[in-house]
Amino acid sequence: MTDPSATTARSRRGDIIDAPGSEARFTFPATGDERTLLAAMLTAQRATLELKCVGLDDELATCPAAPSTLSLLGLVRHLTDVERHWFRRVLAGQDVPRLYTSPDNPDGDFDDAATADPAAAWAAWHAEAAFADELITTAPDLDIEGTDPWRGRVCLRWVVVHMIEEYARHNGHADLLRERIDGVIGA
Repeated sequence: MTDPSATTARSRRGDIIDAPGSEARFTFPATGDERTLLAAMLTAQRATLELKCVGLDDELATCPAAPSTLSLLGLVRHLTDVERHWFRRVLAGQDVPRLYTSPDNPDGDFDDAATADPAAAWAAWHAEAAFADELITTAPDLDIEGTDPWRGRVCLRWVVVHMIEEYARHNGHADLLRERIDGVIGA
């Protein structure tokens, strides 16, 4: 026989986060052209990360799963650098440095989050997301290409799908980190 408390706990995880804007993540179109659907899914994944951080200030840099240095602020910083890499450096061909990592400090996005300024990290994240959205919207098609030193030739379509994958993966981490910090759960 199943433990009733376990059933209750499982159903709570499917509830929607009780925060402004949470429901909007699920109102994007489920039909339409490829660019619209991919852009909307990426927007929803970004909104999920942001909602997982709502109401936390000092706790954003908390690493509640020691010995890991993974924190919510570290995730924001990591995803900022990932967006910057794929959209600015690879697809737009801009010669810009990564913001938080380097060859000498490859995990600086996570490891240095404890001393980072959350407001500055959020501002950088919003700027990179806005740049990416503009590129997705104004590109002539999803087949524009760039060259990544690790992956080789990639097209905008692949980058957007990869970013959805990247956010979805890290949103799972954000679920666990937020629950460890203050018990908040939900989709």
